[in-house]
Amino acid sequence: MSEEVLIEIFENGIMLFLKVVSPILIISVAVGLIISIFQAVTQLHEQTLTFAPKIIITFLALVLMFSWIMQNLSDFSFELFTYYLGMI
Repeated sequence: MSEEVLIEIFENGIMLFLKVVSPILIISVAVGLIISIFQAVTQLHEQTLTFAPKIIITFLALVLMFSWIMQNLSDFSFELFTYYLGMI
């Protein structure tokens, strides 16, 4: 296996990671921003008010997007085993 193939595999893996993680991260950041604005407006500075909704909504996003995430991981694994490992 040449260096170019290994670099392509790692590049595809990193792109897949970013593709899978970014929607969940964006949702979490958006919820945190909304809660921070709410706390600034109401002057409520409770730590659990920040943590609990963010963890619940992030978990719900993960549950709702689980099939999409698994499909992407499955496609990458199939591509890896059929194309790249067939070159050995």
